[in-house]
This record gives sequence, C-alpha cells and structure tokens, in this order.
Amino acid sequence: MTEQEKERIVIPDENGDEHLFDELFRFHVDATNKSYILVTPVGADEDEDEDEEVEVFAFRYEDREGEEDDIALFPVETDEEWEMVEEMLNTFQPEDEE
Repeated sequence: MTEQEKERIVIPDENGDEHLFDELFRFHVDATNKSYILVTPVGADEDEDEDEEVEVFAFRYEDREGEEDDIALFPVETDEEWEMVEEMLNTFQPEDEE
C-alpha cells in the first residue's frame, strides 16, 4: 500500500485542534460486538529513523447513524481492551524486529 492509498482520518484533540492520522487498520471483535481503529500521526513514519518506534493510537469506534464513512471515537479504557488491541497490533507488525 502506497502513502496515497492509506485512509486518513481527522481527530480533534481536547482543545478542538484537528490532527490528521493515517489509518493502520480496523477490526471488529464478535465476542464483545465492538470495533476498533488503530492510527498513526500523518508523516510519523517519514520523520522517524527505522530503529525508532512510531506512536500508535487506538480507539473504539461506532458508525454514526445515517452518515457514510462517519464514525464516533471512544477511548480504549479497560485493561482487557488494551491487551486485545496490543495483540492485534503485534500480529499486524512485521516479524523482522529482533
């Protein structure tokens, strides 16, 4: 996937300032019927050395009624959710890190 093919999402911070993020991936958990999205700041992978980690943000999301491609984001709050998100991220990342 090239840089232009990545889905992008705008997320406002607590001050209302908007920030642009690249979507890594979304996944749904059937057992809890909840969906999650993982994103990185736009350009983060370009500015970092290969040895440095890129910051990844995770959110639970819900589709908004009647709005195509519009989602409501919620913080990941429980330890169980964080463990599941980390497990999904670890399976997504390449295995060449040692």
